[in-house]
Amino acid sequence: MGERPAILWLRRDLRLADHPALTAACASGRAVIPLFILDDQVETLGAAAKWRLGQGISSLSQAIEEKGSHLILRRGAAADVLTRLIAETGAAAVYWSRLYDPAARARDGAIEADLKARGLEVGTFPGALLFEPGMVQTGTGGFYRVFTPYWKSVRDRRVDPLVPAPARIPAPASWPASDRLDDWALGAALRRGAAVLPRYTEAGEAAALARLDVFLAGAIADYQAERDYPARAATSGLSEALAIGEIAPHRIWHAAQHARERGAGDGAETFLKELVWREFAYHLMVHTPHILTRNWREEWDSFPWNEDAQDLRVIAWTRGRTGVPFVDAAMRELYVTGRMHNRARMVVASYLTKHLLTHWRIGMEWFADCLTDWDPASNAMGWQWCAGSGPDAAPYFRIFNPETQRKTYDPQGAYVQAWVAEGQRNPPQGALDYFDAVPLSWRLAPSDLYPAPVVGLAEGRQRALAAYESYRSES
Repeated sequence: MGERPAILWLRRDLRLADHPALTAACASGRAVIPLFILDDQVETLGAAAKWRLGQGISSLSQAIEEKGSHLILRRGAAADVLTRLIAETGAAAVYWSRLYDPAARARDGAIEADLKARGLEVGTFPGALLFEPGMVQTGTGGFYRVFTPYWKSVRDRRVDPLVPAPARIPAPASWPASDRLDDWALGAALRRGAAVLPRYTEAGEAAALARLDVFLAGAIADYQAERDYPARAATSGLSEALAIGEIAPHRIWHAAQHARERGAGDGAETFLKELVWREFAYHLMVHTPHILTRNWREEWDSFPWNEDAQDLRVIAWTRGRTGVPFVDAAMRELYVTGRMHNRARMVVASYLTKHLLTHWRIGMEWFADCLTDWDPASNAMGWQWCAGSGPDAAPYFRIFNPETQRKTYDPQGAYVQAWVAEGQRNPPQGALDYFDAVPLSWRLAPSDLYPAPVVGLAEGRQRALAAYESYRSES
């Protein structure tokens, strides 16, 4: 252990198993200094995502301690923090797992070039995706713009094998100073919600692996038939763990493949498709990074969206007070738990962008602030798919009717009752938690009357269709 140490720069890979960068660092023969940096890219996360990241860091720190090591926390520009830590420790190598959003790629590329120019070893490794975006190409060498051909291209590809967590993480003779996680106050922006969200979150790698085991033992077999019913425990619940890397997509992939071989059949196949849908979002983000900020289809750039986030109908949407029960239940689930069922996400996104003709960016930014499973690629692609400006062949007529969706996917009203308190004599705890989480300035109480619809569903649909037809005829 006389070699100069290696720094393991942790980001959205908060786990010990299936972690190529950690495995390489431990195999290098060097002492390993695990490091998490609170830089400007972390500082700008939404309130719920930043809080959830803090929970993951705390859990990982404990897991690292159990391996005989320590997680060092530092705040500041990543390049500056690394430079100072290298000087303090004499580190000769820096390893990290690759990220794919434009800001992270620009930051990491500049840091890698600088470190190499100074003679340091730099190791960058996969781990966030099943398939590196540049490795998946069409027959002509381009990138896929439609999901189904992408899925067919990757469904039978080899996925990296699983790697166990190291038995020990080799420690340096002395440890550099570290910030205290509590001093970072990563949950400060949640305000009152910080007392509510922990009731719905179990952070850490061990919790993620346990959720996967529960899903494989039961719900995966009926996943195809049951996954669209938001009141049923039919999904894996792994999205927030995936978002910050508490579990590797490889582990989920291999587990689902084994389940399919053991008879889970269509359920496992559909679940694998959903995992690859996430991959497709990253594929598009890498090849068309404007999907994060602008219409993926440029012909939508002049569509007359409402871009006023203070519009009273938009405010009603954010607060779960549209007067449309399925929409309101979903928006309250989001505010209370930091998550939202996928079927509900499609309905609320369609309602905002079509019934209210409001720009998808407003919805995307609200989700970015409220989601504990926030993911830059998935959030952007999901919103653009629903709005019609994203990767879709014929989007203009897809307008979800929230009432029809409720009758189909919440026929007994269990989902609405779980989250909308008004009108119930004894509302469940989740519905009441909403009023404990929202700002006092909203002046909401479970005894309030339920609001009338801010727009009629038939009226909103006709207005959206008319706007789309007019726009198509003029463009």
